[in-house]
Amino acid sequence: MNGIRLVVGLGNPGPEHQRDRHNAGFWFVDALAHEHGTALRREGKFHGDVGRARIGGASVCLLEPATWMNRSGQAVAALAHFHRIAPDEILVVHDELDLPPGQAKLKQGGGHAGHNGLKDIQARLGSADFWRLRIGIGHPRDLQPGQQVADFVLNRPGREQQQMIDEAIDRALDCLPALVAGDAAGATMKLHTRH
Repeated sequence: MNGIRLVVGLGNPGPEHQRDRHNAGFWFVDALAHEHGTALRREGKFHGDVGRARIGGASVCLLEPATWMNRSGQAVAALAHFHRIAPDEILVVHDELDLPPGQAKLKQGGGHAGHNGLKDIQARLGSADFWRLRIGIGHPRDLQPGQQVADFVLNRPGREQQQMIDEAIDRALDCLPALVAGDAAGATMKLHTRH
C-alpha cells in the first residue's frame, strides 16, 4: 500500500458539538496534533482546520472539516486535490455505531453504512478507496434503548464510555506510524492487540 499522507477527523464544528459522540474523529486528530505539538489553523480554501505533523519521518497533513458532517467531502477533496493526494493515501477517522466503545478497526474501501460524512467524501473524491479508522461509540439499541440514533450520536457519552473511547484512540495513535509507512498489516495487528 501507499503510505498515508492525509489524516482527516470527522465531526461537527462549534463548541456545542465538541463532546458529541459524532465528533470522535475530531478527538482523534486533536490527540494526534497534541502528541506532535502541532496547531491546527483555519484555512478557508480547504474549508477546515489544517495542520502538519512529522510521523515516522514522513510529513502528514491533518484536517478537521469546518463544514457540517454531511459536507465533509468538500474539505477533503479541496485539500487532496491541492496536494495531489490519492484516495488510498487518505485516512478518514470517524465514529462507528456498529462497534462498542473501546474498539477501533481499520479498513480500506467499502460502503458508507449510512454515515453522511463518509457518503459525501466518497461522492466528492469519486472513489471509496480511502482508509477508514472506525472508532466505536456503541449503538443506542445496546446502550440506551429507545433513543433515536440521531439523538445518540449528537450527545456526549457517559464517563465510563468516554474513557473506553479515549483508550481506543490511544491504541489507534500507536498504530499510525506503521500506516504512514505503508505497513497496513502491521498497523492492523497493533491496533487489534490489546496491551
